[in-house]
Amino acid sequence: VQLQASGGGLVQPGGSLRLSCASSRSIFSIDAVGWYRQAPGKQRELVGMMTGGGSTNYVDSVKGRFTISRDNAKNTVYLQMNSLKSEDTAVYYCYVAWRDRGAYWGQGTQVTVSS
Repeated sequence: VQLQASGGGLVQPGGSLRLSCASSRSIFSIDAVGWYRQAPGKQRELVGMMTGGGSTNYVDSVKGRFTISRDNAKNTVYLQMNSLKSEDTAVYYCYVAWRDRGAYWGQGTQVTVSS
């Protein structure tokens, strides 16, 4: 299984980005999908996750600004990020967990929020 993350880049504060995580395996029957991030000098933190049933949870710092979604037909998970702040600067990693295969990680995509 391979997960290909993309969509990162440089954006000004207040701007938006949409990260994508394309899976080589069907995501129709998954346990969960999610996004983590790691800023320089900090530990990796969970940004948000979505269960197989579609329930979502987010870290408080991104609630109301970030949204996880999935397109089963494209085997792709998304992280829509709005109203970006400098403190959102980090490398973002996606993961997908299947009950029969375990969890897999994408390679990470850099998000830099700066004017």
